[in-house]
Amino acid sequence: MAEASKLGRLWATKNPDDEWWSSFVTAPIAILINWVVVDWRWLSPNRITFLSLLTGIAACALIVRGGGMNFLVAAALIQFSHILDCMDGQMAKYRGETSRFGDYFDKVTDQLQVFLWFAAVAYAAYCQTGGVTPVFLAFVGVAFYSLRVYVKYVTIFIQVRHDRDYLQKSSEEATAIQTGVGLKAGLGAGWRANLVWFLMEQRKFFLFNETVFVFLLSAALLTGQLVPMLWLFAVSQVYFGLVRSWQRGRQIHLNQQAALLKPMEK
Repeated sequence: MAEASKLGRLWATKNPDDEWWSSFVTAPIAILINWVVVDWRWLSPNRITFLSLLTGIAACALIVRGGGMNFLVAAALIQFSHILDCMDGQMAKYRGETSRFGDYFDKVTDQLQVFLWFAAVAYAAYCQTGGVTPVFLAFVGVAFYSLRVYVKYVTIFIQVRHDRDYLQKSSEEATAIQTGVGLKAGLGAGWRANLVWFLMEQRKFFLFNETVFVFLLSAALLTGQLVPMLWLFAVSQVYFGLVRSWQRGRQIHLNQQAALLKPMEK
């Protein structure tokens, strides 16, 4: 009973609005690993974050070296890095040790890994093709992915300048939305509920955010299809970078305060 209760408490740390791949693959795996290690006091959430970064850097080094076996190991390391990225937050919530620095450290290392992964893949694709197109695609993709993130945070900055209570109002709105969404599957839910939830989660693939490319990067490394993946990355990020910029810009221009309080996918 104690172990079942522990697993239930860990499952409760799962983000109800996880991104696509983490929702039903890396986050559940992270919960299972945390079930074993979460009580190891020497293993802190920040150390797991740092280990995730080191794992991601090791994957980049193998990608740059090139070769089928190196690509295979790099694909596995990218997945493991993302599992660790899920574990740190789960552990912090489970222990009641969430911190502002931990949140900052996690987000900064996430952004750094996205840049490093695509820089490494761009170099590997350049070595494959002898052309600069893969480098250009990776540059465009990372630039517009960064624009998606920038739009999210510059909107918060602008709103706080004009409404000092904006963060509290936005937090309350996000909490209300997440409470309404809830986890409609998982432990204690029947197979039908889990199947429906799984099928509904597949819509998130088309948001082309970080976890989608955790999957696509690994798939491209396993199949050797680096250039098609970079095309998909660049085109999807240009689209969402421009769309998110227009959406938030329109809301700010028209002073749509209710819409601005609602969290938007980056």
